[in-house]
Amino acid sequence: MALTDIKVKKAKGGITSEGKTTTKRYKMGDSRGLYLEVAPNGGKWWRLKYRFDGKEKRLSLGVYPDVSLKEARNRREALRQQIANGIDPSEIRKAEKEIAADTNCFETVAREWHTKFSANWTEDHAARTLTRIENDAFPWIGKKNINEITAPELLTVLRRVESRGALETAHRINQICGQIFRYAIATGKAERDPAADLKGALPPTRVKHHASIIEPKKVGELIRAINGYSGSFITATALKLSPLLFVRPGELRQAEWSEIDFDTSEWRIPAEKMKMRVVHIVPLSNQAITVLREIQPLTGRGKYVFPSNRTVTRPMSNNTVNASLRRLGYAKEEMTAHGFRSMASTILNEQGWNRDAIERQLAHGERDGVRAAYNYAQYLPERKKMMQSWADYLDGLASGADVIPINIAKQ
Repeated sequence: MALTDIKVKKAKGGITSEGKTTTKRYKMGDSRGLYLEVAPNGGKWWRLKYRFDGKEKRLSLGVYPDVSLKEARNRREALRQQIANGIDPSEIRKAEKEIAADTNCFETVAREWHTKFSANWTEDHAARTLTRIENDAFPWIGKKNINEITAPELLTVLRRVESRGALETAHRINQICGQIFRYAIATGKAERDPAADLKGALPPTRVKHHASIIEPKKVGELIRAINGYSGSFITATALKLSPLLFVRPGELRQAEWSEIDFDTSEWRIPAEKMKMRVVHIVPLSNQAITVLREIQPLTGRGKYVFPSNRTVTRPMSNNTVNASLRRLGYAKEEMTAHGFRSMASTILNEQGWNRDAIERQLAHGERDGVRAAYNYAQYLPERKKMMQSWADYLDGLASGADVIPINIAKQ
């Protein structure tokens, strides 16, 4: 049976999980080779048991509680990916020790770059970025002096990823490597960025658009279906707000009551929750305020506007809105939670609203991070007018009225 946070926390030295006393270390198995080793003095170590070339091996994944159960599982999966790619994690670990003193090798510089910049990223993005270069770059160019890596050498690394059908991953690794090389240039460890020389060397990736409904009549049908949703009240509320606010699904499900200001009719999302790490203001239309007021008696005493149905200390699942759309009969090829953003963007642009105001409301990235930090309230008066007009427009479509898209912004 897999471990839980409670089991790990309660594990004691000298007493096994079955309650038997012991003077030896004992193991508590999790899954897929991961286990917790508990010493008589209470120390706890995460270990991974695996086989490579027919030999059983073990690897340390860190000490609890410095490394949580979730992080231990993340590290396990990263190592298992290396094994699946024909890489022995033990050899990688040995190599890491051998190159630790070489401050100019690619891996050392890359880890230094990751440590400095990942503090401003989400935990998932930081882990995903590091895993990509650990699995697909370090084994081949990690030991090389970063100033000696050539474009053809880097392209060989990328071709290896492309050859397994992961073209998009190959492009992302090249982007990551480019950031590492530019950091090395800035810190005096490299003279040029070979990743920049590979522009056009990889086939372009197909742009994947989130399925969305943009035809007004069908939008009206969707809003009526949402208004008639018969599932959980919390889910129904999240569904109703999705088209009204058109924020990213992750931002909506993590909304907190402390961020909602009914006096100013605004929802201010903190920078750490935003993709671009900049505060984002969402003007709340009268309709959005009404929906929030309806759910406030149910969840208003807790942290999250949309808590999980299992525990109020966590937000709802990231797939809840998509699942509810499927329940309403909309296939993933027709409509997605993210598709409400495309819906709003397309129609608002057709109606003639200021494109920059729309982009700001969508919280699309500002290339200059410092400028973005100061411009989060840009176009706010126009955005407030636009959000109310958008909510009224959706109401009109839902009622079956003949709503004609016109240049509302210039009225």
